[in-house]
Amino acid sequence: MKQNFIIKVLLLNYVLAAIVTGALYYFNETSSLVNNLYGVLFLGFIPVLGGITGLFVARRWGFFKSAVGRAVIFLSLGLIAWGLGTYIYSGVYNLILQVEVPYPSFADIGYVLALPLWVIGIIQISRAMGATYGLHSSRGKVLLLAIPALVIVASYYLLVVVARAGSITADDTAILKVILDLTYPFGDVVILTLATLIYSLSYDYFGGIFKKAIYLILSGFVLMYFSDFAFSYTTTLGTWFPGDWNDLLFTTAMLSLSCGVLLLDPKFVNKDTLETTDL
Repeated sequence: MKQNFIIKVLLLNYVLAAIVTGALYYFNETSSLVNNLYGVLFLGFIPVLGGITGLFVARRWGFFKSAVGRAVIFLSLGLIAWGLGTYIYSGVYNLILQVEVPYPSFADIGYVLALPLWVIGIIQISRAMGATYGLHSSRGKVLLLAIPALVIVASYYLLVVVARAGSITADDTAILKVILDLTYPFGDVVILTLATLIYSLSYDYFGGIFKKAIYLILSGFVLMYFSDFAFSYTTTLGTWFPGDWNDLLFTTAMLSLSCGVLLLDPKFVNKDTLETTDL
């Protein structure tokens, strides 16, 4: 499967998604057939296609035989899980059952499963990039303490005070919703913390050859963090609708993650580099 061709397909799909979002705003559509198809055609399509293709990339790295292979596998499985969750959310609940904001729902299985898969993928990337070596310096030790503290404080303000009006759960909330209300912010904090640490601590990967791929992946997780914040905020206000700017932000995050994973294809590395690099 040609990765360059798949990336072009993903980019074309994203451009169409942006056009559709603009059209929905222009015509003030919030509950049309196009709104309900947005997740099926765009938001779910990009991560599923990117994740499936990513598994072919992992095969070129020997699957679990290398840190990069393991990273690509878990990142790809996370994309697939998240995309399938979106297909359930949009295709089943929004389109068929006409439920505007299904929560909790079976879609959450895919969304929640994606979190640990992505965490494992990020950890494997850190090992491949040599992020742990950065912890040996005094600067690295300071960052290890400072970044999690800053992320936790900022996340509490954004995800709890702003997005959820100062409370994660309501007093009469069902136990499943309580668990999910705690899981999503916690997962966002862990992923953003790891992504920020890796960005701060890592040395050039393969002499910078895969820098674009790594930046796209880490940027994708940052975009996911703010997408989750925006979704929580707009659903709290009751202004969210399928295919709005928040869904486009999610789509942007999925595009960034998918393209980043595909650009980890070893065909972008010359043979001499592969032979002299510890993977």
